[in-house]
Amino acid sequence: MNKVALDKAVPEFKTQATSNKDIHLSAMIGYNIVLYFYPKDNTLGCTREGEEFQQLYNEFKETKTCILGVSRDSLESHEDFKTEKGFSFELISDSDESLCDLFDVIKLKNMYGREVLGIERSTFLINSEGILKQEWRKVKVEGHAEEVLNTVKNL
Repeated sequence: MNKVALDKAVPEFKTQATSNKDIHLSAMIGYNIVLYFYPKDNTLGCTREGEEFQQLYNEFKETKTCILGVSRDSLESHEDFKTEKGFSFELISDSDESLCDLFDVIKLKNMYGREVLGIERSTFLINSEGILKQEWRKVKVEGHAEEVLNTVKNL
């Protein structure tokens, strides 16, 4: 499968998310989509990132923007994480790494002195026509959700 590219249509994808939802890109035409990839449920940085998106959830909703978090964790783990943290948006389980591959977010990382393949914290903004308009890679959590919201408002 081809990788995504700025100002190009994002290839159709279908995947499962929390709340027993099937996510189809084509069914979301008419809405902007914030797709944020994070390494692991219930870790400090990933929790903070989700909380920042949650704090701005209503503002994103006012701009007809859906927020979707993506990691390789199971749907069961995602359901627990979403419920515990009170997230209003869905979390996608990408255990087969198909979305991670499409968005090219699996990178070699150094974890406790050894190299492992993991998700590089990244966010993608897809506009209401399904075109990739912005990407953020190697994301630093603090203030990131607000930066994304400001970009959405300027689409």
